[in-house]
Amino acid sequence: MKRLFGTLRARLLVSHLAVVAVGVLVLVVAGRSLGPVFVDDHLTSMGHMMQGMAAGEAAQLEEGITSAFNQALLWAAIIGAVAAMAAASFAAVRLLRPLEDVRRVARRLAGGSYHERVPLPQEEELAAVASDVNALAQALEETEQRRLRLVSEVAHELRTPVATLKGYMEGLLDGVFEPDPETLGAAVREARRMERLADDLSELSRTEEAGVELRLAPVDLARLAGEVAERLRPQFDDQEVNLTVDAGPELEVVVDRDRMSQVLTNLIGNALSYTPPGGRVEIRPRLEAGVARIEVSDTGRGLTADQAAMVFERFYRADRSVTGGTGIGLTIARSLARLHGGDVAAFSPGPSRGSTFVLTVPTGARQSAS
Repeated sequence: MKRLFGTLRARLLVSHLAVVAVGVLVLVVAGRSLGPVFVDDHLTSMGHMMQGMAAGEAAQLEEGITSAFNQALLWAAIIGAVAAMAAASFAAVRLLRPLEDVRRVARRLAGGSYHERVPLPQEEELAAVASDVNALAQALEETEQRRLRLVSEVAHELRTPVATLKGYMEGLLDGVFEPDPETLGAAVREARRMERLADDLSELSRTEEAGVELRLAPVDLARLAGEVAERLRPQFDDQEVNLTVDAGPELEVVVDRDRMSQVLTNLIGNALSYTPPGGRVEIRPRLEAGVARIEVSDTGRGLTADQAAMVFERFYRADRSVTGGTGIGLTIARSLARLHGGDVAAFSPGPSRGSTFVLTVPTGARQSAS
């Protein structure tokens, strides 16, 4: 019994029938209470017709009219109950069919069929529920596509250093290579490349899942950019690339100093990677409409419009001939900037005309630590 009336369908049917039962009860009580009054009034108005009728005949007539009224009332109640039951069953089926669709799609989503969608019913409230489930399915499908793409990209990125290491190890075993410092150093570089890739993937995962703990404090972003530039200057000198830091206004922001230093390191290091010897990288602090800006411009290879739109994608490289990075430094930089309520954007007038990467952070804005 509990299982039978535990379903929404049964409850809807019972609730409809309960409403009908109350209506029938009210109808019967009111009819039996008011019926004789109306009958008596009607008989009184028919007084002239009943003057020659005996008292017993008049009472018999009144009883017959009352009985006929009660029978009509009973049949009306029965017919109303049957009609109400049919209407309640139809309404329950119509109401529950969209919910069954939601349940079916939810089970398939749980099974990994993220392409499933719920047909939108006509009822506004049920359509809103179906739309929310479809939005969830869309988000799950996009997440699954990103996961598959990430697995493929990681496998691709690991293939080269693994193959290189395998070649060195087999060469050493076969006596093709001597275990000299040069050979062992090359193997160590490939191992470090894999380690750096693993570290960057871990960092990217934390930033994209908002799992990075931010230690917020007031920081002069212009001064921090200058400090990062000076720390990287030996690498610029080694590659014969000119590095300049323009004087700018004080840019006080509330950020995690270490994380923002990581953002600037990735941006400036990226500019160095794509700027040939004899080129120039310029860092310009700016303050515009309450937003702190650090512009990192270079005279390197430049970007097409499509490349500028894709440069923050994981493992994307505008120039595959550039080695040494993991291809996700800019992705991490943008993710960390957005955790602070800022962003990173890329601009370029075209290939061979250099690029500009712009870090923006709201001044005085406080982003709660995750």
